Amino acid sequence: QVQVAESGGGVVQAGGSLRLSCQASGGLFSVFTMGWYRQAPGKQREMVAIIDGGGRPTYADSVKGRFTISRDKSERNAVFLQMNSLTPEDTAVYYCNTRASAIMEYWGKGSLVTVSS
Repeated sequence: QVQVAESGGGVVQAGGSLRLSCQASGGLFSVFTMGWYRQAPGKQREMVAIIDGGGRPTYADSVKGRFTISRDKSERNAVFLQMNSLTPEDTAVYYCNTRASAIMEYWGKGSLVTVSS
């Protein structure tokens, strides 16, 4: 049973920083990509950042230059999201996604990030 767990959300003032962590565990033989998505109230879930097995990141335009995704060098099924210069528009539930194949993916339960103005 694959489990994906996020941590690190919270409340921060605009201009501040937060770091999200995600750990996938349980029966994963391979991981193609790991990434972060977010869903703000009344909006659809959107991709924030994805990192592939080679460490190559992809970012949404809205977070480029402010957010950094990275994978743990020793624990291959762990990923982090460093979020700097946060704005109220970044307020959302952030979900970790682990893709094991083209058709198999797993989601965490989400971590709430609230940015106050």
